[in-house]
Amino acid sequence: MAKENPLHISWHDTNFLPFLNGSNVLDYFSDKSNSFYDRTCNNEQVKMQRQSMDNLKNMVGTEYILLHVKEPILYVVRKQHRHSPEETTPLTDYYIIAGRVYQAPDLGNVFNSRLLSTVHHLQQAFDEANSFARYHPQKGYSWDFSSTKAVTEEKKEVKKEKPKEEPSSYFQRQRVDILLGELLRKFPVPQIAPEPNKPEEDKNSTSNKADANKNDPSKVTIKQEPVDEVVSNNNSTATVPNVQIKQEPSEKKMKMG
Repeated sequence: MAKENPLHISWHDTNFLPFLNGSNVLDYFSDKSNSFYDRTCNNEQVKMQRQSMDNLKNMVGTEYILLHVKEPILYVVRKQHRHSPEETTPLTDYYIIAGRVYQAPDLGNVFNSRLLSTVHHLQQAFDEANSFARYHPQKGYSWDFSSTKAVTEEKKEVKKEKPKEEPSSYFQRQRVDILLGELLRKFPVPQIAPEPNKPEEDKNSTSNKADANKNDPSKVTIKQEPVDEVVSNNNSTATVPNVQIKQEPSEKKMKMG
């Protein structure tokens, strides 16, 4: 059975995560369930003998040290082989991000990954270019890119489609309800006071007054007709109805006399 690539696996302990810091990260890494930890290392021997970790410099063999700390999220642990108190050879680096342990790739793996991705994309480009090549016995080789128009139009239509909106979570709804409650407490809704109801006695008194005014003849309003025009002749007055009188010219009056 082939051994699994350590670059494709990770390890973490959820019970230890809230207490992880720079002082206990090596204890976290040396957990027995961690597949990256070698139990035959000098760290395990020092721990079994309950000695100080400073004694690692006086030993020869494989050991783990804390290389870099960026609290509270990033820690780098190095696996190295110690030859003397001053001479060591790095073997593998491990980085811990948010409590999850990964093995850092070495330089050879990085080069291999970049070369493979480059060759893969170049092969795709050559295959796509070869699909547009056309050959005719008389004309020879030519290029036909008419099929790319339909592909580009389909891609545009896919981009225009809006992604479906996900419904809100319970946490979002709860926070919105809390904020709305605080706003209502700070800015209460003004209440409109109801109009006072008139007592029934006042209504009865006003209706009785209106009936009394109708029955009393002295308080009945009389409509007056317009006053007729008055014509004065020989110091005597006479009422003339509202009739238009056409006056004759003065010359005719003289002849009649």
